[in-house]
Amino acid sequence: MSRHTAARGPVGAGERALAPDLARGFMLLFIALANTVWYLWAVPMGGLNAHPEPQGALDAVAQFFTIVVVDGRSYPMFAFLFGYGMVQLAMRQEAAGSSPADVNALLRRRNLWLLVFGFFHALLLWFGDVLGAYGLAGLVLAWLFLRRKDATLLVWAGVFIGLLGLLTAFSVVGIVFAPEGGAAASGGMDGMADSAGEASILAAALGRLTVWPLISVAQGLLGLVVPTMILLAFWAARRRVLEEPERHLALLRWTAALGIPIAWLGALPDALAQVGLWEVNEAQGSMLAVPHMFSGLFGGLGYVALITLIAHSLRRRGRDHGVVPTAITATGKRSLSSYLAQSVLCAPVLAAWGLGLGAYLTSWTMFLYAVGVWLATVVAAYLMERAGRRGPAEVLLRRLSYRRAAGKAVQAQGRPPGAEDQEHATP
Repeated sequence: MSRHTAARGPVGAGERALAPDLARGFMLLFIALANTVWYLWAVPMGGLNAHPEPQGALDAVAQFFTIVVVDGRSYPMFAFLFGYGMVQLAMRQEAAGSSPADVNALLRRRNLWLLVFGFFHALLLWFGDVLGAYGLAGLVLAWLFLRRKDATLLVWAGVFIGLLGLLTAFSVVGIVFAPEGGAAASGGMDGMADSAGEASILAAALGRLTVWPLISVAQGLLGLVVPTMILLAFWAARRRVLEEPERHLALLRWTAALGIPIAWLGALPDALAQVGLWEVNEAQGSMLAVPHMFSGLFGGLGYVALITLIAHSLRRRGRDHGVVPTAITATGKRSLSSYLAQSVLCAPVLAAWGLGLGAYLTSWTMFLYAVGVWLATVVAAYLMERAGRRGPAEVLLRRLSYRRAAGKAVQAQGRPPGAEDQEHATP
């Protein structure tokens, strides 16, 4: 990397926008709630989604909430923040004198290293890794769209939304006209969950690596939700929507007011079918996945907008330095470390190849376990914030992404305590 790219170091503590960190920190709770469902390996899936058949009222409540509010709603939000961060990084580096070629090279290295992180995450712990999907999407979309005009970004985002909407319409028609007693194979999801129920460490690792490339490609590109969110984030980041919410209050309020209800209503049929309040056959149940995914896109945007409005209100009232917002924001600053820590706290404890405690939990007790895991990462992040220490995964990613010359130049500038990247943070 040229000396120009090296001239701009990490983001100082006073430079960070509150909204992205607060959003990442809080939504990591939803990531934990969504992922831990897959560790219920001792009970069969219900056939409609990853959730098993509820064993009682508490299970039904936990599943209903998770399907409506969490499932398919958190990863689109993180995809938006991921794309937003790429533009932040590019603008910040170029403002410091870096050439576009140097910035492009930096982005490529970071995304390639995310793929590497994702590979080892899947190999060692978690088949549902999203780092690979984000790294792949970042490589492709930064290459194709990062420096395109605003109109191009919005047109292609509209095309992707239109395609998803068309698929949703076909699915809804299919649900209405599906034959009675129609069956759909659910073995795919059962097969993905087998790695958690596999007693052999080696067999479980092989199973995770078998599905990881498919998940990375499907979620990162083919599913269209992640590319759509990243393109919209490119557009929003150029307008500094999250850094300067006071200039975009109408946009944020409308996005939250429309996006969240659309997401919850879109998930309602799936939730009703899961808890037995709506009778559907397996063929109809499988078709519910498309409207659930499509509505999740609006939920991701709505959640970002809502949390940005909350962050704006906290900062305007001078309450952004309280213990709770500080702890959640500290988790967001260390979102990559916190995301990986969730797998460390879950896989060896819950999977059959570890302690196997997932066999003794049901949906509502697993829900509580997920909340506990998130709280543990929040406490750890808060303690690191108080000690002025960055997240270990963030430190490693930065060292790998920047060449040695860049690191020396940054050290020569001096690094403020608690300074770290905000631009390209990931869950």
